[in-house]
Amino acid sequence: MTDPMLTAFIDRQRVLLTKERNAEIERTSLLLSNCGPKLLEQKGLSLGGLGVANINIGLGGKTLIELERPVAYHTSPLFPPHTFRPGDLARIEPHVTGNAPTKKTKKPTAGEERVQQEAEGVVYKVSDTRIVVAIDSAEGKSDGLNLPERCRVVKLANSVTYDRMDKAINRLEKIIEGRSDDKSAQMTPLIQVLLGIRPPSEHVPVTNITFFDENLNPSQKEAVKFCLESPEVACIHGPPGTGKTHTLIEIIRQLTTVTPNSKPKQLLVCGASNLSVDNILERLLALPTPERGDKLKVTRIGHPARVMAHQGILDNTLEVQATRSDQAALARDVKVELEATLNLLSGKGKGSKGKSPRGAERKKLWEEVKALRKEYRQREGGVVKSVLSEAQIVLATCHTSGSRQLLNHEFDVVIIDEATQALEAVCWIPIFKAKKLILAGDPMQLPPTIISLDKEKKDKAKKKTAKASGKSTTTKPSKASQPSNPIKNNEESPSSGSGNSSEVSGDEMMEAELPTSKKPVLQPPRTLETTLFDRLEQMYGSRIKRMLEIQYRMHAQICEFPSETLYSSKLQSHESVASHLLDDLSNAGAESEDDARELLQTPVVFFDTSGCEYFERVDSVDGDEGSRCNENEATIVSNWVEKLIGAGVLPSQIAIITPYQAQVTLLTSLLRPKYGSELEIGTVDGMQGREKEAIVISLVRSNDTREVGFLKEKRRLNVAMTRARRHLCVVGDSSTVTHGGPYLKKWLTWLDNNADVKFAGLD
Repeated sequence: MTDPMLTAFIDRQRVLLTKERNAEIERTSLLLSNCGPKLLEQKGLSLGGLGVANINIGLGGKTLIELERPVAYHTSPLFPPHTFRPGDLARIEPHVTGNAPTKKTKKPTAGEERVQQEAEGVVYKVSDTRIVVAIDSAEGKSDGLNLPERCRVVKLANSVTYDRMDKAINRLEKIIEGRSDDKSAQMTPLIQVLLGIRPPSEHVPVTNITFFDENLNPSQKEAVKFCLESPEVACIHGPPGTGKTHTLIEIIRQLTTVTPNSKPKQLLVCGASNLSVDNILERLLALPTPERGDKLKVTRIGHPARVMAHQGILDNTLEVQATRSDQAALARDVKVELEATLNLLSGKGKGSKGKSPRGAERKKLWEEVKALRKEYRQREGGVVKSVLSEAQIVLATCHTSGSRQLLNHEFDVVIIDEATQALEAVCWIPIFKAKKLILAGDPMQLPPTIISLDKEKKDKAKKKTAKASGKSTTTKPSKASQPSNPIKNNEESPSSGSGNSSEVSGDEMMEAELPTSKKPVLQPPRTLETTLFDRLEQMYGSRIKRMLEIQYRMHAQICEFPSETLYSSKLQSHESVASHLLDDLSNAGAESEDDARELLQTPVVFFDTSGCEYFERVDSVDGDEGSRCNENEATIVSNWVEKLIGAGVLPSQIAIITPYQAQVTLLTSLLRPKYGSELEIGTVDGMQGREKEAIVISLVRSNDTREVGFLKEKRRLNVAMTRARRHLCVVGDSSTVTHGGPYLKKWLTWLDNNADVKFAGLD
């Protein structure tokens, strides 16, 4: 009989995933139906006036449609700003003029010829002048495709990701219930540990490790050793600037090399995003060739984000490697014939004069395409199998690890980077392929973005605003609205995804890490923000992970507050960065000693606007409902940036961070004309994983009701303040922000005692 907690866990995951899928579909369909073509382009969700430049065949017989801006309709071939990235779901459809909402195209009736003027697929590559969309022929989406001369590409809700996550949860349920016929989908020790059916096994000692990188610090070496010794699962907690990727590279080298302790293993390395996967791939490609043996054999599956910028990444993609293998010649001949037939069908072939065939001729050509495609897939299947069998390391996003190329492929170890930014369900896709799991991330930084949760918060905020009568009141949730779970719910735990987590101090966090009992307890998540990393930490405490304790980014004073409050004072600054300042930069130099002291020799500055009545306002023009801006704060930020640049700091060495998109828009209008795009201005979410010599934070919130919104989310604040290397400037109203809970109150007290405090009205 199945444990009720396991059933509840599976059911809850399904409910939350359905909610999220529906929220994304609703948001996309609202945008597509309510926005005219021009507005969609302005929002970066559409590219119009495109023409087909080329049609090729990709891996798995996919049709690759290459689109560009034809000179007949555009003065420049360059795309306007947009949000299309490799892996996004998109639709190619006829170009639309005017600005009225688009009407859905009528489906052909049974008697009409089935000619498709639109197709859905996945963005395969994006450059400044071309976008390639891959259409999966296996689902018949490209049969009868006849794209018009002018078309547009529209971004869609990505249902494929949700389909794969649902499939993973269904598979997990079958394994739990013992209903799986698939030999590769049986209850393994790893799955038992992840579900709390049994605790992790005792470590298998690994002695006399010879580290490839001798410069690893003691906590990094301990993390590597911990991962090698853990039989089922190990977590690496990497706070900002601690060299998490550096440590992962060492683990990969240890696992894939013959050492006294182990035979070489085949690894599947995943990440929450294409950028995180490409980052690891770039590091692996940069490794020196070993004195003995060959370089690591690496294969990248999926849609690399950096293909255009890095030839090495392109050379290591499965596509390129498959064309270079000995068996590829026959498949290549079929591919050439297939591409020629497709180009003929689109009016791009030899002698077609831009006209595509009609009627019986067209039908005959499509029959040829089907036959050629089937033959190509069969030949290509063998090529792909041989490439993957030779690869020591296969890299893909968690989602792409569920693709057809890796079907029935098993690995010794799966490593998931940025695991604290990935939904638990998406992590299960690669987990089924391995006997051992290594997770890396930081639960004290931003969790995955959950649309359905944001929607709920906005709905609550609307109700609260409607009820408000000028006085700020806090009501205690009724018993009915509270979770029935007697154990602390995820929103209150230190590593979960809610603003309430800001109530927990560093000391409390360490207590929370200790397991309350020997038997692990599996709790269904409250929200999708609770990641697998979070959940394992809640179940097993600190024994499941090792934390990297030395950071190589921040001045010691910038590092001090996050270390004390979120990392139990364990995060230490390496001597190479502990005292570095803007003054040490070769390009920096102030005109006077006073300027040098104020601008270049001060690590933390706080402009307190308390009492100045620099109130925020809701920007009604901004598409983000309820997005706020603060014009007076923007002026302070602008003046400070001007002073820093006047003292020799380069615009490319500075970033401005603010929680609100409306403030980003305002600051961009003020500063972009002066300093160009080298000066980065963005939200906290966009800066995660990044760093700059100087960071200026605009908190925005200043009001009589002392509302702080999502500023109270301590992890958002942690990301903002830990981007700075040498200089951190904070602009905000202490009289408002201090009422955002104990964490914010503690931060403002710390700023008051440690920063160079400037009172905005007097400056």
